[in-house]
Amino acid sequence: MKKAERIDIDGSVLYYEIHGSGTPILVIHGWGVDHVLMSGPMENIFSLRHRKYRRVYLDLPGMGQSTAAPSVRTSDDMLEIILCFIDRVLPGEKFILAGESYGGYLSRALVVKREADILGLCLLCPAMIPGYRKGRVAEQVVLERDGPFLASLPSRDRDAFTYMSIVQTRPQWELFRKEVYPAVLAQNTEFLGHTLDGAFTYDIFRDRKIFERPALIVLGKQDTEVGFRDQLDEFCDYPRATMCVLDKAGHNLQIEQKRLFQGLFRDLLDRVESFGKVN
Repeated sequence: MKKAERIDIDGSVLYYEIHGSGTPILVIHGWGVDHVLMSGPMENIFSLRHRKYRRVYLDLPGMGQSTAAPSVRTSDDMLEIILCFIDRVLPGEKFILAGESYGGYLSRALVVKREADILGLCLLCPAMIPGYRKGRVAEQVVLERDGPFLASLPSRDRDAFTYMSIVQTRPQWELFRKEVYPAVLAQNTEFLGHTLDGAFTYDIFRDRKIFERPALIVLGKQDTEVGFRDQLDEFCDYPRATMCVLDKAGHNLQIEQKRLFQGLFRDLLDRVESFGKVN
C-alpha cells in the first residue's frame, strides 16, 4: 500500500509518501534530491519482514515535489518544518529515523530535539560540516569502469553518472538512472544555490546527546562529498551503534553497495525490535 499526500506547513507545501503500515520509519533524503533516492533502495528491505513498518518518505522544502515558503533560508527553518511535520503526520508516535547526507545532518539535529521519540537511528553517509565537500573528504578514485559503455552514453548522462560514482558500469548506471538521476534532474537550482544556507545559525550540536538506542552509521571509503573520517570521530562513542566503512562505495553507497546496505538496515530493525528485551 502506497499513499501520496501533501501538507502545508507555514506556507511550505510538503509532498510525502507513506508505504505500508505499522511502526513509523521517517526517511530524510539529502541535498537537492528527493525521496526516491532512499525509497528505491529501501523498499526491498521490507518485503520479507514479519513485523510491519510504515515508511514515511518526505521531500524536503524546495526539493522534489515540495515547495518552500520564502521564509525557509537556513537549516534552522528546515528543522522547524520537519518538527511540525512529525507533530502533524506522526502525532505522539515513536519512530525510527533514517537520514542520508544532508538528511543525516538534519537527523542529527532531530536527535538533539526529539531523542526520546526515536526508536532507532540510521545515518547513511551523513554530512558533518555543511557546505560543498567540507571536511576530510576523499579524492575521487574510480574502482571499476566500463569505458566502452560510458562512451555510449549521451554526454549529459555520462557526466551526471560519473560525477561522484566509484563504480562506473552498466549495472550501476541502471540503478543510478532509476533511483538517483530523476532527483538530480529535478533540482531547484535557484533555491539551492541562492536561497538556502544548509548550515544552522547556531551550534545545535554543542550539547549533543549520546544516542543509547540501536543505531547504524554507514560510510563510504571513497566518499568524495562528506568522507568518513569526521563521522568516525563523532560517533565512536555511540554505545549501540554499528559503524561500517564500506570499500568500493562513494556517496551513492546505497546503490554501489546495495545488498550490504540493505542487510545492515535489516540488522538495525532486528536490533530495534529486540531492544529492551533482556531478562
